[in-house]
Amino acid sequence: MNDMHAIPGDAALAPAGSSSWRDWLSVFSVALGAFAFVTTEYLPVGVLPQIANTLGISDGEAGLMVTVPGIVAAVAAPAIMLGAGRMNRRQLLLLLTLLQVAANLVSAVAPSLAIMLVGRALLGVALGGFWAVAIAVAGRLVSESKAAKATALIFAGITLATVFGVPFGTLLGDLFSWRVSFAVTAGLAVLALIAQGLTLPSLPSRDGLQVRALLSFLTRSNARRSMLLLALVVAAHFSAYTYIAPFLSREAGFSGSAITSILLGFGLVGMLANFAMARGVARHLRLSLGAVIVLMVIAQLALPQLRGSSAAVALAVLAWGVAYGAIPLGVSTWMQLTSPQLPEASSAMLVTMFQVAIASGSLVGGLMVDHQGVPSALWLGAGIGLLGLALMLSFGLGKAPIAETLQC
Repeated sequence: MNDMHAIPGDAALAPAGSSSWRDWLSVFSVALGAFAFVTTEYLPVGVLPQIANTLGISDGEAGLMVTVPGIVAAVAAPAIMLGAGRMNRRQLLLLLTLLQVAANLVSAVAPSLAIMLVGRALLGVALGGFWAVAIAVAGRLVSESKAAKATALIFAGITLATVFGVPFGTLLGDLFSWRVSFAVTAGLAVLALIAQGLTLPSLPSRDGLQVRALLSFLTRSNARRSMLLLALVVAAHFSAYTYIAPFLSREAGFSGSAITSILLGFGLVGMLANFAMARGVARHLRLSLGAVIVLMVIAQLALPQLRGSSAAVALAVLAWGVAYGAIPLGVSTWMQLTSPQLPEASSAMLVTMFQVAIASGSLVGGLMVDHQGVPSALWLGAGIGLLGLALMLSFGLGKAPIAETLQC
């Protein structure tokens, strides 16, 4: 899950005073873990056709590699938050990173779809738990005055993975094989594990998400509608983006190296859009989020019509990258405004619904691909995106409140 705010419930006041170089090394170790996790989560997108061919399965079935970890992570995020109790967060992060290493190794040697999905399910457990604690830990690794900078550095790991993760995996798959892609990502996770083991201090837990707070959040009508909005917008992206490599290769005729370049461009413009839209999202949330949803829908509708022109397809994909680059920031901000009195519950459900959207979007998109062809996933994504836009407009325009006590 890229560009999401993890739960702050375990965060304690950061230590006073200056931060040492060892403190910053611990922050970088968590950022490296974030990079490895996001790269692993999205890795199948770039090598999906190769995996499908090797395992003798359809593109839609191969899409389960994105669906399964999303489903598992959606359950794991609140479950680990509620179940970890007072477990030291240092040990928890090390355990989750070790589980990621195992998940990648299982995927790298998987002889069948079933074994591959076992590996991806293990990833889902680790992924959900990681997002539930990693960002919260940042503020405890450095002095209180540097907490925001530490969090930004961890987000930089997420952003870099979004930009380089998929094209990096695609390049390795094109040069060697998709198994090498998973093996190299396992190596990244090992480096993160070693770095965390050497630099992370003891992080005893003092607080956590309470069941009553989660239930209170779920009883609020606007909160439930906001969760649905998030799910629709993110599912609109992943129902189509999961199958972008088959579309580019089989429908638009791009080579493997060209696909790598296009996906890299998608990530780069998305990263720029994320930074460029930050002020707009803060000041005009509805206008900014609505605009990027419309841009995503237009790109998805246009791609099947443009497949005869390589340049036009590339431009449409880049436009889509601009749109999606700002969407996680927009929906994250929206969820924060939903129930400002319950930040832990809001963040937990943000993680859960984001993963549910990834899983459901890739699953339904895969069914469409297998039965109606790859372009149908693009039509599906556009349709879901329009539903999300309609739901967003139902909250009203201008300064209409998202939550009873806070206006955007």
